[in-house]
Amino acid sequence: MDKLILDNHMATVKQALVKVPEVTLLFWIIKVAATTLGETAGDALSMSLNLGYIVSTAIFAVIFAVAVATQIKAKQFNKWLYWGTIVATTTLGTTIADFVDRSLGIGYAGGTSLLFAMLIVCLVVWRKTMGSISVDSIVSSKAEMFYWTTIMFSQTLGTALGDWVADSKGMGYTTSAIIFGSLLAIIAGAYFWTNISRTLLFWSAFILTRPLGAVLGDFLDKPIDHGGLALSRFGASAVLLVFIIFCLVVFKHRASAKSH
Repeated sequence: MDKLILDNHMATVKQALVKVPEVTLLFWIIKVAATTLGETAGDALSMSLNLGYIVSTAIFAVIFAVAVATQIKAKQFNKWLYWGTIVATTTLGTTIADFVDRSLGIGYAGGTSLLFAMLIVCLVVWRKTMGSISVDSIVSSKAEMFYWTTIMFSQTLGTALGDWVADSKGMGYTTSAIIFGSLLAIIAGAYFWTNISRTLLFWSAFILTRPLGAVLGDFLDKPIDHGGLALSRFGASAVLLVFIIFCLVVFKHRASAKSH
């Protein structure tokens, strides 16, 4: 009985330390919306306001640093802070990826390869340092630093990958969205019907939601003759932001120590 009480107490303590949300359908819906917002908002600053990739990246880097520092200092899960930090990573990822792909002249394929390598290195170092890359293990400031660094790289990679498939490979935005959506559906099927590592499936899905958001964002704001809807980047960003806020207000969203 004493052991059961101790186990329950430890589980409660772990629950309190975990500052990431429970991975449910709502999580993935908001994640896709946030990555799409990152694409439209990033392009709004760098292109619509003509600030360029370097200046826009500097602005978003400051926002990202402040958001991550605040998130790490927080004593418990806060859905507004968490998703605000996610949006900060995805806007920063958009401008970094565009700078790497276009300004450095290495193209979408080169940018995707470089960013994928950096993401893998980050995950490997995280695993060797902390012993696990599972979301459930994020109960310390050090683990959170790895978590948010990995997310930033995944968001950056996703932008480059989405542009590569949609533009360089000539798939277009709608076809690319179908491709990435189908891959996510396969991962969901693997989650329900196989015993593949939940951690591997989580990070695979997390990474793939970013190129999906990238092509959806481009579909909204690119010119009609380029396959887009030619909507205002600021208008699309506002609608996406309102949708995310609606989801957070209306639906329950909490931290969880369940296995992913």
